[in-house]
Amino acid sequence: MNIVFGIITSALGIPLYLDTLGTMLSGAILGPVPGMIVGSLSNIITGLMNSVTDIPFFIVNLAVGLITGLVVKKWKYSLPIAIIIGLVLAVVCPAIGTPIGLAVYGGFNGSASDVLVMALVKGGKSLFTASFLRNIASNLVDKIGTAIITWILLKALSPKIYENFGREKADILR
Repeated sequence: MNIVFGIITSALGIPLYLDTLGTMLSGAILGPVPGMIVGSLSNIITGLMNSVTDIPFFIVNLAVGLITGLVVKKWKYSLPIAIIIGLVLAVVCPAIGTPIGLAVYGGFNGSASDVLVMALVKGGKSLFTASFLRNIASNLVDKIGTAIITWILLKALSPKIYENFGREKADILR
């Protein structure tokens, strides 16, 4: 799911990347460790398919699985919790990914948003700060949107799906 939706949304150029949707679903249904495994493997496989320089970003997706799994274990998944998860991930993911992006790509990602990074650098911001701010802006849309889509999918799933994993739908959703 992460790989397919990541490729599709990238090709379409929409601000929702959805490359963490499978990680959030796995973390919510199965728990933090399986969510971390799904997220990590998604990035590693994508990196092997496309560019090995993408592999270090598995740490970002690992955090998505961990945070989603822990939050749902404690508070269940509701619309307000989805928004909170999205907001937290919109900061945590860039906090982890920006240093990786600086080390691997020099702070640029090859998109139109590099113009913003350059403008911020010319305006006196450090390359880290400029990249981090750009990443937070894009992650606000992506992570909140993905968390809400996760909530919608969790509500729509048959109780049988949850039972296949030894869970009850009521254990996960509020």
